[in-house]
Amino acid sequence: MASSLDVTIIAAADGSALGNPGPAGWAWYIDESRWRCGGWTRGTNNQGELAAVLDLLRQTAHSPEPLHILCDSQYVINSVTKWMVGWKRKGWKKADGKPVLNVEVMKALDEAMTGREVTFEWVKGHAGHELNEKADVLANGAAKAHASRREPEAGPGFPGAQAVGAGDDPAVPPAADGGTGSAGARRSSGSADTTTTTKPAVTSEPDLFSMDSDAAASHPAAEELVVDLERALLTDAVRRDRRKLTRLLDVRWRQVDPAGRTWTRRELGDADVSPGGVELEVVETRRLADDVVLLLWRASGPRGASSVHSSIWQRTGDDWKQIYQQGTREG
Repeated sequence: MASSLDVTIIAAADGSALGNPGPAGWAWYIDESRWRCGGWTRGTNNQGELAAVLDLLRQTAHSPEPLHILCDSQYVINSVTKWMVGWKRKGWKKADGKPVLNVEVMKALDEAMTGREVTFEWVKGHAGHELNEKADVLANGAAKAHASRREPEAGPGFPGAQAVGAGDDPAVPPAADGGTGSAGARRSSGSADTTTTTKPAVTSEPDLFSMDSDAAASHPAAEELVVDLERALLTDAVRRDRRKLTRLLDVRWRQVDPAGRTWTRRELGDADVSPGGVELEVVETRRLADDVVLLLWRASGPRGASSVHSSIWQRTGDDWKQIYQQGTREG
């Protein structure tokens, strides 16, 4: 007779954001009696996806069964199974030396995985997969609830679990006891001590300028990568390096700056102009096609001047390049 240890918990985890960023929700689903959801008034798709996986890990922390997570986010799967090892080795920094996005949640995920037998499987979103569809509906419903300034029904959770939720701030997960903080839940002393396994077990690190083809095809991952690349263009290290500019700007690139001047890639490289400490605030990201992302963002200068920009990024092969940008002064 099979023991309870032979049973694997199979759950789908998903996230949703209306506007990305905007009212956001997260959810995981096992069956009608075991599911949970939540969200915030402002968050991103990726934060929702990460929160769903973290809450699932913490809710099932006391259970000795292996956990198999179905996820339609390559960003989440790659973060946990490919990139996290390199991030930790570099002190939670990316390949370009910048801090990892959503770092507190990443740290909490890393701790929540300790001593667990956890595997991940990518499933295509909105393709009729029953568990994924259930999680998607719950996450989207939670986002819509927060858009209406009300709390969604949290759900029954996992039997015997502590209701830790995902916290008020999507960037800072709660402590395992339900308070705020980044400490992950450890397994109870009576649970089996198993070794964490993830599939695929690859340790390659993400590149600032490109991603593997599977990750690049993921909607949220591509959007977040584009934001990183846009920020890179505002650094002296990139603007004054013609090789890096060539990797980020398409040969057809044109820019209409806030003063109304038109720039080509060659002109920008020859000008050797410093961005001068410009800060980028994301207004909206929008997928125009499978390989095209529109990024709307606000630039704030050190002297208080601000402008609104629209940037169009296009993927060719594994590389994302900006093909057009226009800026308009505010005020």
